[in-house]
Amino acid sequence: MVQRRSLNTWMLQGLAAFALAGTLGSARAQDDLPVVRIEFDDGQVSARSVDVPARTRFRLEIVNKGKTPAEFESHSLGVEFVVPPGATRTRSIPPKLAGKYPFFDDFHMETTRGHLLVK
Repeated sequence: MVQRRSLNTWMLQGLAAFALAGTLGSARAQDDLPVVRIEFDDGQVSARSVDVPARTRFRLEIVNKGKTPAEFESHSLGVEFVVPPGATRTRSIPPKLAGKYPFFDDFHMETTRGHLLVK
């Protein structure tokens, strides 16, 4: 005997498929984002100024090559996170208007100041 599926079952399956497709699509979109990479190494920063295209979503990649933790912080970007020694952290940043967005390592503030130049 063949049982008919209820309308609710069909709707739930459709929603699940839609959610899965959305998840896969966003993962693929993440891979297509431009990457801005900044490296910290025990009080040193790899770049004092990094150019970023305006009005474009990008992925911020912070690498800590040092033996001590680093804390990337940018008030104007609204980003703050700790990166353990030898680790990498990434964060997607929404599109920004043209301007200068300062950043620093909160654990080594005197020697790690820089900015993202969005243009």
